[in-house]
Amino acid sequence: MADDVALDPRTLRGLAHPLRVRMLNLLRERGPSTASKLAERLGQSSGATSYHLRQLAAYGFVEEDPDRGTARERWWRATHRRTTLDAATSREAGGAEGYLRAVASADFQRVEAAINELPGMPEPWQDAFHLATEQPRLSPAQAIELRRQIKTLIEQYAATAPADAARVSVQWQILPAPEAGA
Repeated sequence: MADDVALDPRTLRGLAHPLRVRMLNLLRERGPSTASKLAERLGQSSGATSYHLRQLAAYGFVEEDPDRGTARERWWRATHRRTTLDAATSREAGGAEGYLRAVASADFQRVEAAINELPGMPEPWQDAFHLATEQPRLSPAQAIELRRQIKTLIEQYAATAPADAARVSVQWQILPAPEAGA
C-alpha cells in the first residue's frame, strides 16, 4: 500500500460522497473487507456499498484483494494510507467542498463513537482521551508552519510506537475564525 495519494480535480469527484469517505476510512483502518461486511458496519445495503466500492476503484482508491475472496465473494483493500488535498487543488476543483464536508462528517462520527465508548474504555485510555479547542492568533505563515510541525510530531510518534500501542485517531483542524464584530 502506498503512503499518500494527492487528490486532483478528477479524483476529488471520487471522494465527494460521505459514504465513500467512510468506506475508505474503514478499509484503511481495519484492513480488507467485502461489500457485505462494510454494509453491515455502516448500516447500508450491500448494493450501495458494492456500487460505491466500484466507484472508489474507478478512481484508484481501492482495489480487489487478490489474496482473499472466492468466486462469490469479492474482497477490497485501500491502495493508499492517506489522502491529501493541497490548497491549489482545493481552489481549482469544484468538488472540494463536497469532499471536505464528507471528511468533516466522518471525523464527527468518529468523535461521536469514541464518546459513546468512553465509559467502557480501560482507564488509561479514558485518561488519554482529549477533546479541546484552542484559538491562538496566527498569521497564515504561522498556521502553515504549525500544520507542518504537528504532522511531523505525529509521524515521529507513529514511527516509534511501542509493542503495546493501539490505533488512535488524532483529529486537528486549522480553521480561520472570523473576528468578533467583523
